[in-house]
Amino acid sequence: MAKLTVSDLNVQDKKVLIRVDFNVPVKDGVVGDDNRIVAALPTIKYVIDNGGKAILFSHLGRVKTEEDKAALSMRPVAAKLADLLGKPVTFVPVTRGAQLEEAIANMNDGDVLLFENTRFEDLDGKKESGNDQELGQYWASLGDMFVNDAFGTAHRAHASNVGISEAMKLKVSLLLLVSY
Repeated sequence: MAKLTVSDLNVQDKKVLIRVDFNVPVKDGVVGDDNRIVAALPTIKYVIDNGGKAILFSHLGRVKTEEDKAALSMRPVAAKLADLLGKPVTFVPVTRGAQLEEAIANMNDGDVLLFENTRFEDLDGKKESGNDQELGQYWASLGDMFVNDAFGTAHRAHASNVGISEAMKLKVSLLLLVSY
């Protein structure tokens, strides 16, 4: 079976879950190196330019304690992404629940949303890095299709990549986006 790329998909009016690799250095609330964010731009732009809703998620560092959360929030990454895209990026400071679901329900075609660090789920039993089936199913329920753009994390059996892809009815993996 040939691997599909995001450009093989009809994303119009679809909620597209995109696992990105935004594990970037952040110091004092500022992204120090945006190379990984820039690398994901072609995938994100394809989705939003073709009428889809881009729902992004990533891990950032290793979250071991409640205190780690403040330094490892995706909020500065969302701000940097908005600068790079030249358009607003909705940041949702949770990994599940009514706030996230409502934000996704309120998205318009062409919108971008980034939710909180997936490794925040590791504080309660390593649900992300342990590939918790219920978590993968929940995240999969938030979208219509799944694109794994996080090549650097594709080898990890985490809920945010393996769990979602196992739970999705339409399984789509994007390991590399090649532009010509």
